[in-house]
Amino acid sequence: MTVEQIYTGCLAQGAYYIESDGEAVIIDPLREVDPYIEKAKQNNAKIKYVLETHFHADFVSGHLDLSKKTGAQIVYGPNAKPDFDFHAAKDGEVLQVGKVNIKVIHTPGHTMESTCYLLSDENGKEVGLFSGDTLFIGDVGRPDLAQKVKSELTQEILAGHLYDSLRNKIMPLSDDIIVYPAHGAGSACGKNMSKETTDTLGNQKKTNYALRMDMTKAEFIKEVTTGLMPPPSYFPLNVMMNIHGYDSIDTVLERGLRALSANEFEVAANETGALMLDVRNAQDFAAAFIPNSINIGLQGSFAPWVGSLIPDIKQEILIIAEPGTEEEVVTRLSRVGYDYVIGYLNGGIEAWKKAGKEVDNIKSITPDSLADILSAQPDAEVLDVRKKSEFLSEHIVTAENAPLDNVNDAMSMIDKNKTYYVHCAGGYRSMIFTSILRARGFNNLIDVSGGFKAIKETNRFAVTDYVCPSTLL
Repeated sequence: MTVEQIYTGCLAQGAYYIESDGEAVIIDPLREVDPYIEKAKQNNAKIKYVLETHFHADFVSGHLDLSKKTGAQIVYGPNAKPDFDFHAAKDGEVLQVGKVNIKVIHTPGHTMESTCYLLSDENGKEVGLFSGDTLFIGDVGRPDLAQKVKSELTQEILAGHLYDSLRNKIMPLSDDIIVYPAHGAGSACGKNMSKETTDTLGNQKKTNYALRMDMTKAEFIKEVTTGLMPPPSYFPLNVMMNIHGYDSIDTVLERGLRALSANEFEVAANETGALMLDVRNAQDFAAAFIPNSINIGLQGSFAPWVGSLIPDIKQEILIIAEPGTEEEVVTRLSRVGYDYVIGYLNGGIEAWKKAGKEVDNIKSITPDSLADILSAQPDAEVLDVRKKSEFLSEHIVTAENAPLDNVNDAMSMIDKNKTYYVHCAGGYRSMIFTSILRARGFNNLIDVSGGFKAIKETNRFAVTDYVCPSTLL
């Protein structure tokens, strides 16, 4: 028997490959399915099932393409009603894969169709729980996402179901079972996830706040619904794609990987109104970029930020990237449902410049330069675009908080005639923020490279201690 976690850091997502005696299953696959098919082929195994733990909100699953390409049967638990052929597994049903068994455990709460899969080895011993978004390492799935799709479900009702599922279905299982969740730290599907991506169920019973034996249902509901940040706007749209279907990844790649000369790129941008998305490193973007393009760097939390900041999932997109990375860009966009890339700039920004096209730039300064400016001008405007929680933890005394998450709101607090110095934690988010506002005519924003980490390392700034939110009321 083989069990392999296939973890994708930018989405903090775990898919799983299980194989026994020439048969395999894939649990919660990503959109690009060829790696799973190739793995099974190399092992002379046939993919028998595609097991889905629920209708995912944070990514578009590869269940449809994987089923079409391999003949594998798609399996969901009770209450799932997608618009395609699938097997509706019953609670307690056992699926045989080679010499091992996988038991279906219906665990409503994160969503009503949420299901875990309990793996037993060749000797019948229960060894692994593929818990989806029902149980994470250090946390449980947030109970407010399904209500965005089904208005009659409140987060309190869902949290109550989750309490029952955990107490009645999961916690009675053996302590030595390994928990294999769908997500780890960094995912917006929970609020307190560990950086660890597996653990024993016994250790989770000891350390996971949501599994405390003395916790009442009312206490559980209060704890899991407290402190939830609003989910990214693309989450409900991804749920609908996972329920109703989507274009094949092959179609998406064919459409997106159209190499355009500088002239063709310019014509396409003017005629289609496509968003020009530059995915290069922040400082490379700052040095030279196509006017009105925005920067969301590929080497960061790329797909989640795209999903949070580009509201229309059907928005046509033109890509500016480092040559050779274009397929990765289109693939990562498709993971969160942005399927309408219509081409990329062949040769990247250098081809644009060689064609004599106009370029813009954003001034970027070091933290030491900012310290010198604040020394001479104590009232200089500093914008900290980190999350509110990060800002409250520590910030430059004179800084104002303008979270990237709410970039549209930030425009109302900024005077186009004033100069602002913009920073985040490390330089990634501040360039996204500055590029978006630059495309909207805010020309006096200056980026602080290295972000708050580099700012603190200079020891030249007055920095606040933690501010308790209650003192701000």
